[in-house]
Amino acid sequence: MPDQRTVAPRLDIGGIANPRSVAVFGASDNKEKFGGRVMHYLTRHGFAGKVLPINPNRAEVLGIKAFKAIADAPKPVDVAILAVPAAALLQSVQECAAAGVGCCVIMTTGFAEAGTDEGREAQRTLVETARNAGMRIVGPNCMGLISPLANMALTSSLVLEIDRIQTGHVGLVSQSGALMVSIFNRAHDAGIGFSLCVSLGNQSDLEICDFIDYLVEDKNTKAVCVYVEGFKDGARFLRSAAACRAAGKPLVIVKTGRTPAGERAAQSHTASLAGSYAALQAACRRHGAILTDDPDAMVRLADLLVRWPTMSGDGIGVLSPSGGGAGIGVDRVVESGMRLAQLSQATKDRLLEVLIPPQADNPIDLGGRRSGDVAGTAGKVMTPMAEDPDVAAVLVVLTTVPFYEQTTKELAMAALAAGKPVLFSVTPGSAADGPRRGLRAVNCPYFDSLDQALRVLRLMVEYRALNQADRTVPPRPADLPSAPAPAQSGRLTEPEAKRLLAAYGIPVTREAVATDADAAAAAANRIGFPVVLKTVARDLVHKSDVGAVKLNLGDEAAVRAAFAAASDAVRKAMPGAAIDGCVVQEMVRGGEAELIAGIRRDPLYGPVIMVGAGGILVELLTDIELALAPVSPEQALAMLQRLRLWKVMAGIRGGAALDTRAAADAISRLSFLAVDLGDRLVDLEVNPLMIRKAGDGVVAADARGQLA
Repeated sequence: MPDQRTVAPRLDIGGIANPRSVAVFGASDNKEKFGGRVMHYLTRHGFAGKVLPINPNRAEVLGIKAFKAIADAPKPVDVAILAVPAAALLQSVQECAAAGVGCCVIMTTGFAEAGTDEGREAQRTLVETARNAGMRIVGPNCMGLISPLANMALTSSLVLEIDRIQTGHVGLVSQSGALMVSIFNRAHDAGIGFSLCVSLGNQSDLEICDFIDYLVEDKNTKAVCVYVEGFKDGARFLRSAAACRAAGKPLVIVKTGRTPAGERAAQSHTASLAGSYAALQAACRRHGAILTDDPDAMVRLADLLVRWPTMSGDGIGVLSPSGGGAGIGVDRVVESGMRLAQLSQATKDRLLEVLIPPQADNPIDLGGRRSGDVAGTAGKVMTPMAEDPDVAAVLVVLTTVPFYEQTTKELAMAALAAGKPVLFSVTPGSAADGPRRGLRAVNCPYFDSLDQALRVLRLMVEYRALNQADRTVPPRPADLPSAPAPAQSGRLTEPEAKRLLAAYGIPVTREAVATDADAAAAAANRIGFPVVLKTVARDLVHKSDVGAVKLNLGDEAAVRAAFAAASDAVRKAMPGAAIDGCVVQEMVRGGEAELIAGIRRDPLYGPVIMVGAGGILVELLTDIELALAPVSPEQALAMLQRLRLWKVMAGIRGGAALDTRAAADAISRLSFLAVDLGDRLVDLEVNPLMIRKAGDGVVAADARGQLA
């Protein structure tokens, strides 16, 4: 929920990240203690502000004057870090509030994360105490923060046993403290610096979006990384993500907690396929943020996007000192879904000056030289490849090679001079320690795993595509109703769901509801044979599973028999179920492909539209795309084009193209229904949405839904 603070904060986040003074509760000379390590790292890394040790039993700590209580420390105190026992924490926080402290960074655990009423109540009291005084809280249950530009390591983690804190342009916000310092350590070893690292633990007061918004405005931050287990306010996250994009700062996220959607997943494909993580994916796609499942890849990607904010295209050049390395590199690039660059003839002619004809193309094997040593030739090969117009990035699969360090340095400097992204995958172990040092010396990124290099390269390509996509909020079609047609709460029967669809201009089958066999036969005659008959019962979700759907009924006798058989099947499968009769509908002809199109309201991110391969194989294929609603017909068409089913819809192997424009229009209209239903929407899905040949339109053959 948004901050309900009633007293203005004493300190903004800029003051927390760059404080004038820091008070350390439990300060000690002993590095085996939390307070001792905090003191040690503040002094070791040259924090320029005042360090105020708080220890009632010491006159000084590490040669710095100590104070018995925070009330005795000179004012103002911007930040206090507390790692005191839980039983003593509230008193310490109260003392900080009374002393005018701007922010408490609380490492102590045992609060809401413990899952107990006592822990939640203790955390509520902490927050109330702070807010009544205008004091901010980071934590509890956090590992503090690291502010390289302020030379401030406000944490007790052993990863700060380093000579210096490297500065950089990546901001890191982590809900997990241990993960934050682990990411910091990996990045340090890779030569990547940060503008700010902060862990937030329970987000009791200051939360992830507070720091994202700060980093958006921070001139030293050029990319933002976030590890999150749960956002407190989904709508605010969407605003923060949009602000990142507007500022031109890549936002890269690792999210855990991909859990089942709950009971509704068994009742609705939309609920199970468009769960909370899938909704977050859609939210990130809308705002150009990148989701990955690996913290190391997150930071490595952010670093590369700081180095090379834009890619000129999506073609990948592959180069290796080895034919085997080049071959594996090409296979892996293609298998990863990336495109191999097509070198121009002018580039090939330049390469032919130093390479034999088979090697003067993409991929390049440096072993195919016309003459001379590889050292002195490597740069002459790299330069034309990297300068080729279709090469957007170069992947170097670095095996062993004569004159190892010199050759590696030549390749790196030539690639960097071209101004395009270059990623080295260093395949040997300790034999390549010298080349690794050389790559670090020229500030060229490298990876010790081809998998990791490809993962990050693929994310770079994805980021480019995301930021070229149309993310404008579409205008509302003029022919939509001003509000959705009334419908009762709870589960909707098929006829009720289809009335909603029809009101929004989505074509549905011609049909009629019948309460007995005679009425069903009469309806079939009006509609025209053959027909489909389905039992209508509000609690019946998967009709075909219980034998409640009868297809291709050719005459009255067949309809009457089907009415009885379908009704009996439902009574047998669901004793006591209220049966409202049956729906008789046209047997849809010319449906060349089947889609599922669904909408649901995500509690964090709002209305979501889903489309995918439909019919009875929807769970098996799981070929789906999601987007935040609403979407325009053009945006809906882009969703269809990302499906594996698209090749079928476009006309595979000479087959007729299908009416994808009509499908996109129906999906767009469905997305506006999601917006209009607002909080009433639980979920609604069309399965199948039958797509006919181009020009013949689409028709919703079945639908179901649930309203709150």
